[in-house]
Amino acid sequence: MATHTVHLKSKNEVANGTMAFHFEKPAGFDFRPGQALDVILVGPGVDAGSADGRHAFSIVSAPHEDEIVVTTRMRNSTFKKALGSLPLGGTVQLDGPFGSLTMHKKVERAGVMIAGGIGVTPFMSIARHAAEQHSVQPLVLLYSNRRPEDTAFLAELQSLEKKNPHFKLVATMTDMDAASEPWSGATGFIDAAFIQQAVKGLPSPVFYVSGPPGMVEAMRHTLEQAGIDEDDVRSEEFYGY
Repeated sequence: MATHTVHLKSKNEVANGTMAFHFEKPAGFDFRPGQALDVILVGPGVDAGSADGRHAFSIVSAPHEDEIVVTTRMRNSTFKKALGSLPLGGTVQLDGPFGSLTMHKKVERAGVMIAGGIGVTPFMSIARHAAEQHSVQPLVLLYSNRRPEDTAFLAELQSLEKKNPHFKLVATMTDMDAASEPWSGATGFIDAAFIQQAVKGLPSPVFYVSGPPGMVEAMRHTLEQAGIDEDDVRSEEFYGY
């Protein structure tokens, strides 16, 4: 891995309380969809080795894009307050890439990605890359959120589903009573029955789970209940999305 100093190009809200940060892409920065990097704050008094100074994020952008994008829920931590207040043109350091939550190479086997909330970030890169490469690999994203307005990248994922005939989005909302936006899709949690229905007919699927440790552990148990062999499950845990 190498550390690169880059400038912030733009930032935008992609769901309620969720921001995407668009940075310059360093020359020669190569990565695989699904990988991550550390964003390191720079400036007087910043401890680059502490949780207040650096944070791991999955890379949302795909390798063919000319920028590096990370996305996060804007919680009240020292790091996120500093990142949120970074002006356009401000500098950070990127350290990476790293991580092994990358899609398997046997395109005849389906890939099933499972995300809750901001855990969708590594799967955005995978879905964008698959559409760009006209991949014939069957891909399904099971994506759970409380409400449509909390669902990062929902419109883009729906667009990618139309663009790529081999990609299917199965989104579900768990708290529509509190929603202000309409939703005509699935509701309820991703349980064993939900998974079994969603993957019916897929060729030898491999499952990918991304999110906070508690969510990953719970979903591994749910996959076991659904009859999925643990050898076909890959996961990656991130703290403090």
